[in-house]
Amino acid sequence: MEIREVFARNLRAARLTKGLSQEELAHRAGIDRTYISSLERSVYNASIDVVDRLASALDLDAAELLKQPAADIPGEPENTFE
Repeated sequence: MEIREVFARNLRAARLTKGLSQEELAHRAGIDRTYISSLERSVYNASIDVVDRLASALDLDAAELLKQPAADIPGEPENTFE
């Protein structure tokens, strides 16, 4: 899986786990809602600064948004973003 797809999956999963809409996450991160949507659909590459802003808004380390999902790593426990 490409890193853009990993980021898209993790971003959406983290946002949903936190119970946030794309609009609320966008507001917290100071990013346009349509950009959040595009990131979650792997349309755009996020800059490292955007990854950091989104991670901060989700109360996560930026690395969490870039980790391969546990289902893709044999023997690894599943990420829950909590």
